[in-house]
Amino acid sequence: MSGRLSNRRAVITGAAKGLGLACAKRFLDEGARVLLADLDEAGLAEALRSLEPYGEAAKTRRCDVAHREEIEAAISACAEAWGGIDILVNNAGIAISADILKIDSDTFNKVIAVNLTSAFHGTQIAARRMIEQGTGGVVINMSSVNAVLNIPHLLAYNVSKGGLNQLTKNTAIALAPHKIRVCGIGPGTVLTELTRNAVWTDEAARRSILSRTPIGRAGEPEEIASIAAFLASDDASYVTGETIYADGGRLGLNYTVATEG
Repeated sequence: MSGRLSNRRAVITGAAKGLGLACAKRFLDEGARVLLADLDEAGLAEALRSLEPYGEAAKTRRCDVAHREEIEAAISACAEAWGGIDILVNNAGIAISADILKIDSDTFNKVIAVNLTSAFHGTQIAARRMIEQGTGGVVINMSSVNAVLNIPHLLAYNVSKGGLNQLTKNTAIALAPHKIRVCGIGPGTVLTELTRNAVWTDEAARRSILSRTPIGRAGEPEEIASIAAFLASDDASYVTGETIYADGGRLGLNYTVATEG
């Protein structure tokens, strides 16, 4: 299939559902070949069934991003299947509710490992392959508005996304000479399973969230996927080190400005 990502080879972590799966579908529609990596094997099997029309352009692999060797194996699987890697989307993430007074070190370290350290490992492994290929490439980190805003009971998540923004900026500069772009996407409230479990938990939460969302609704995974496809394509060839916030206007909302939920 022709498109902006025709014949490009992509690995997307956390791709069994939610934003990762939406990005995989959009990339496939744009002509890419995509390896979906996730710890959820049942979810991967279901995702692959939904991607049957794309044939051999879609593959899956079990991957626990908390372990560097499994990320490396997923990227190697992409290279073995299609001869290399052009795009990496560091999307895998978790959110565990606990504030500074309640969180324990194991929980904090788990969230950092999945949300931040995995992106470091993935970026390093993919970049080294891209440099060997000599063709450049793109890394996209899935950040959040909570990299710059804060929800006290999501301490580790907030910290991990703030760190991810710095990883994006730092690696974009370091890898620019190798024609590798590194960009981020910072979604606001997008209706995924993670969002429903962490913040969109009941009607009161819904009203509270929408009261701080000028556009008046939550986002859809496909809307984030469209940004990922743009960043991965040559249309964004002069964009690197930036995080694009798709948040319905939340970051620009002054605290004195009321909106209707």
